[in-house]
Amino acid sequence: MKAKQREELLRALKARFEKNMNRHKGLEWAKVQAKLEANTEKLWSLNEMERTGGEPDVVGYDKKTGETIFYDCSAESPTGRRSFCYDRESLESRKENKPANSAMDMASAMGIEILTEEQYRELQKLGNFDTKTSSWVKTPSQIRKLGGALFCDRRYDHVFVYHNGAESYYAARGFRGLLRV
Repeated sequence: MKAKQREELLRALKARFEKNMNRHKGLEWAKVQAKLEANTEKLWSLNEMERTGGEPDVVGYDKKTGETIFYDCSAESPTGRRSFCYDRESLESRKENKPANSAMDMASAMGIEILTEEQYRELQKLGNFDTKTSSWVKTPSQIRKLGGALFCDRRYDHVFVYHNGAESYYAARGFRGLLRV
């Protein structure tokens, strides 16, 4: 990343951090920024999260590893990551009307992980997310082996977990990611 782009990203992340202090009580921006500046490859991944509409923000700190945890905190599933099937296998299985990419492939290319169901539920404790859209979540291997994949959303003030064929894709379904720095 160029210096100007890095500065713009750090400014946006700081503003979001300060606006949403309820997401990261007890954490200080100066410490987060120092970690980011020491890990330029992580800054690139955060920029990809930002560029695709994820609005990444700090949601925690792992005391065991010393890592700061960022999640996509956009109100709805990130706009630049919708209309994808679940993974490479499901993408290749489609004979017609293939989506542009798969959620797992794009997450890998961005250097991030897809949220698990548990992480998605933790995110929902910080606000109301995906009230009009849905997001793929990391699917247990036994479900995936049978051709399925899981996604979540929030309706009626409740978080729901659903299943679909992994090859399916919809304009209102994307994926949310996380990054550890």
